Parts: sequence; structure tokens; C-alpha cells
Amino acid sequence: MSGALKRTDFVQPREFKFSKENMKLVEAHIAKYPKGRQASAVMPLLDIAQRQNDNWIPEAAMEEIARLLDMTRIKVFEVATFYTMYNLEPRGKHHLQFCTTTPCWLMGSADVVKACEKHLGIHMGETTKDGQFTMTEVECLGACVNAPVVQRNGDEFYEDLTPDNVIPVIEALKAGKQPKIGSQTGRQTSLGPLGATSLAKQAHDTGNQIMGEPAPAKKAAKAAAVPTEPKDSTPTDTKPKGKKK
Repeated sequence: MSGALKRTDFVQPREFKFSKENMKLVEAHIAKYPKGRQASAVMPLLDIAQRQNDNWIPEAAMEEIARLLDMTRIKVFEVATFYTMYNLEPRGKHHLQFCTTTPCWLMGSADVVKACEKHLGIHMGETTKDGQFTMTEVECLGACVNAPVVQRNGDEFYEDLTPDNVIPVIEALKAGKQPKIGSQTGRQTSLGPLGATSLAKQAHDTGNQIMGEPAPAKKAAKAAAVPTEPKDSTPTDTKPKGKKK
């Protein structure tokens, strides 16, 4: 497609240093672990470096993290190259990560991807010429109930997407506005299409118990367990009657 930009000609910076503010965060994460175990802080430090460097991690940043954590350079590189949450080359201002694994695919993620590619004029792995949008494909984002899902810059989820409702999300981002995060169909969190049903009944029953009233099911069972005396036509007065004179 026209207007696409392949990020292959970028230059790796020679040096990287954390800003003063970010260095405080770095030190706070390192302090969480006992001496000799600082390497456990590698993932949050990579995230901080990425946020500081316009949404990607240069090699110089990984080398600086290796120095701070007393790790070998290759160990930091292994972590950074394993997770799709880390970008090792420049991305657009809005990095759109599309989940295309089974649940999202079954719910139409392929059509959502096609709609975005057509609207932006790029394919997966490409960035728009103005540097605003990058599209990439990722594995499960963990929001399968609200599939299909797209993640922006590792922080925001846009869920229950269709080829129609994903375009307003892109247009809002283009205009510098904040689209509604979460479901784009009005769904409340991850509730089913009928809303709160069994959970609502459970909450009602629990409320009755708190107020001293048994839940309807228990109330009915209790009523059924109370024995009742059978009706009898036998006279209640059983004293023998005397002979008539």
C-alpha cells in the first residue's frame, strides 16, 4: 500500500542514560530485590527505557540496564527479544497491537485488521508515513471474553471491535483525542450480553441473608420441611357416650 514506512533505516544511538526522574524509578525497582538478585528488575527497567525513548528500546539502553543490574549484555537482549511488549525499533506514536489468535479470530479479528489496513494505508509491521500509526500482530492479550481486541502502546485496550467501530477509535487518535477505553459496544467490563444475571440473583440472596432473611431457595426448603398435620374427619371428642334412656 502507498504511504507505508518500513523502519529499517533508523540509527541506533551510541549512548543512553536514564533521566533523573526515571533513575529514581529504576532505583526503586532494584531495591525490591535482595543483593545479588538485581537481575529480577530487568523487565520493569526495559519498560522504563522504552517509555523514555519514544516507545522503543535502543541497544545502548539494554547495555546500560546490563551495567546497572550487573548482568551480561546477552541476558538483557534475551529478555527484550522474547516479549512483544518491548519494541526494538522505532514505532509510530500510536502503536496498535492486534491480537489474531483463536478467540479473537473466531470473533472477526481478520476483518478488523483489513479495515484498519485499508483506512491507514499500511500493512502489518508497517508505519504510516507521518509516523502516527504502526500496526503489529501479537499473541493473546488476555481479554478473550471481549474479543476482538487491540492494544495501544502497551497500556490501553479497545475491545469488542468490528470493522465499523474500530475506525472511530483511529480517527479519535488522529485528532489527538482519547477514545473510550474498553468495550466499544457498551458492554460493562466483561459481562455477558444479558448483563448481570446469576451474579445479580446471588447478590440479592446475599443481601437478604445480611438483613436476616433467608435466601428464597432456603426459605422454600425450610417451609417444605415443616410437617403439617393431616386432615381427619374423626371427631375430636372421643369420650364414650352413655346409653340413651
